[in-house]
Parts: sequence; structure tokens; C-alpha cells
Amino acid sequence: MQLFITGVTGFLGGEILVDIAQKPEIEKIFCLVRAQSEDKAMVRLKKVFDLHGDNFDTSKIIPIIGDMTDDHLGEKLMNNPLLKDVDTILHSAANTSFSKIYDDQVVKVNIGGTKQILEWAKSLKKLELFTYVGTATICGTNVKNSHVTEDMSPNFESKHLVKYSYTKMMGESMLKDYLPAEKILVVRPSIIMGDSRKWTPRSYVILWALATLNELRLCPGNPASNVDVISIDYAAKSIIELVFNKKRKYSVYHISSGKASGTTPGKVTSAVADFFPDKPAFTFVPRTMLGDMKKWSKNTSLINEDNHLFKYSDYLDYWINNFGDNSKLRILFFALEPYIDFMDLGQIFDNSRLLEDTTIGQSIPAHEYLKYNGEIIKAINIFEGAVDF
Repeated sequence: MQLFITGVTGFLGGEILVDIAQKPEIEKIFCLVRAQSEDKAMVRLKKVFDLHGDNFDTSKIIPIIGDMTDDHLGEKLMNNPLLKDVDTILHSAANTSFSKIYDDQVVKVNIGGTKQILEWAKSLKKLELFTYVGTATICGTNVKNSHVTEDMSPNFESKHLVKYSYTKMMGESMLKDYLPAEKILVVRPSIIMGDSRKWTPRSYVILWALATLNELRLCPGNPASNVDVISIDYAAKSIIELVFNKKRKYSVYHISSGKASGTTPGKVTSAVADFFPDKPAFTFVPRTMLGDMKKWSKNTSLINEDNHLFKYSDYLDYWINNFGDNSKLRILFFALEPYIDFMDLGQIFDNSRLLEDTTIGQSIPAHEYLKYNGEIIKAINIFEGAVDF
């Protein structure tokens, strides 16, 4: 097998690369890397393996310099003789930002970049499988407080909280325009947060939201809302097993917790509470109060007895003492908003296909493995994360 994989320096792609590199049946793994030279690309790849001391086989792992924003990427890949025998593609690369200021870049990478990869894939004579890593959240906001199945998406009438989920829906919809159905595998992870193993995850994406709630302690949103969360290691192992399963019965799979291993914001925050005994207790308030919080961060004198926030004045005093500069709080509130909205959708993604066609078993509930992530959460710079996400 000769595999081509994108997104290898990212959160999920890096985990997939490290795990899949252990497969003896893979002869070569070509990795798309954004870099100025092969030497610099190799440095980036080595960093992926060095994080947890994994073996980096330079005879097997081959960097291919390329950029998902390059309008000529497909042509460049077609003209690369090293790639003529690629038979398996795993397209994991994506811009996952929720911030509106990055919307153009999200579209460029997730739709434009995917089109470039598909243009090249269509030209491969030996291609057997194209795996597209999508997201279960392409179901949008039309489906609330529901058990969501694979067949409910894509729905082009659905509304989306962020441009990211819309672009992943559109990227998935393009596959059939380039490749025959029997060569397409779509995997849709739910919310990936942290690592179930007791070590530093490759990225703080999503875990940043929990770290931010941990600092705020006054949390807008429903503590009992169903949330489908899985760990990065579970997501990677599930995807790899599906890629190598020649007898899989479906072309689309949720990689998710399902009902049996779902969680709630209340359970997740409780899981880390004991690591921070000096902070106020977690208290959840209605989502609508986020607006009051934003106003308060602009002008603290706006809060009086007629305001809903008034009875939480102890938390406001804590914010002043903890954060000092209210402009920082304002940044946090705006960055956190889409995460809160996702939590309040109450979506659980059906995982029966995954359990039927793999040996992976149920995921560990997030509120169980996050009990061991206290030190990791302490290390997250929530203000840097607010700007990045």
C-alpha cells in the first residue's frame, strides 16, 4: 500500500499518521506538508513523532511539499512522479477555526483545497480508496436535542453555527463529482477533545473551551444538554480501522460517543473541578446571559439590581481579581460563544455503524478521561487560544 495523507501536522492528522505508520503493510506514506524545503518539512514531521517518542522511519515517511491554499496544488501533485502509484488517500487537512475573521481562509482550505486534492485523486490509475475526514456537525442547527444518524446529512437546507461545518458539508458533497462511490469512505468525527491517555495531547483545540469555562466558573448554557465528545486517540484508531476494513458495509460513519458514552457540560466541568479547589464553584446560567456578560465587560457600571447578572456579583468580583483587564474578558466571551452554542444543540451522533463494522468498542466518556487532564488544563493559555480559535 502507498498512502497519501493530508493534515499530518494537525491535531487529528498527526495522531493518524503516528498510528498508521506502525502498519507493516504500508510501503510508503506520502505526507503533504506546508514548508519551504524538504529539510524543513522533515523537521515538521519529526516533531509530530517526537511529541510522545514514537519511531520516525524516514525511509517510509516521505514529505510532499504543498499548500492547501494553492490553486495549482492538484496540478503539482499530478506532475510529481513519486505519487504515481498512490492507491490510498486519507484527506484529513482542514482549517477548523470557528472565528468569523478566518471564514475566507476556512473556505479556501476546506472547499478549494479539497477540490485540488480530488482533481489529483481522479487522475490516479491505482486509486482504491479516498477517505474524507469530515465532521458529524454538518447536520447543522436544524437538528436539536436529537439522536443524529449518518443518513440525516448532508442537508443543504440546514443552518450552521460556523463556516467550518458548512465547508465540511460542501467538501463532502463534492466527492461523488470526482470519484466512483465504491472508492469513497467518509468518516465524521464528533467533538474531539483531549486525549484519554495520561499525556499531553497534540492540540488544545476544544479543550481550550473547557479551560476557559474553568477560569470563568460562571457558565452560560445548559449543564444537562447532551454533548457528543470523543478523545483524539479514539478518533484516530477508529478511522484507521475503517480504512483497513475491506468488509465495511457503509460508505459513511460517525466516529462518536453515541448515547452510551455521551456527556454533558455539567459532567465535564465536574470532572475537572477538584483540580482547582481555590476557584468558585461552577454555576450554570441561561445562555441568554452571555449578552449581559459581554455588556458588563465593556462597562462594569451597567450592572445594577435590574440586571440578571446582579445576583452573581461574587463572580463579577472574582473576574475582576482574576483577569484584571476587562478587554481580555470580552475576547473570551466572543471566542467562547460558538462553543456554547454547539453544547446547547443537544446532539448525540449515532455510532451503531462504527460499532458494527469495527472492534473499537465504545469510547470512554469525556467526563471519565478528563479527570486526568487537570494539569493539562492548567497549562493552557486561554487568551492565546481565544485569538487562535
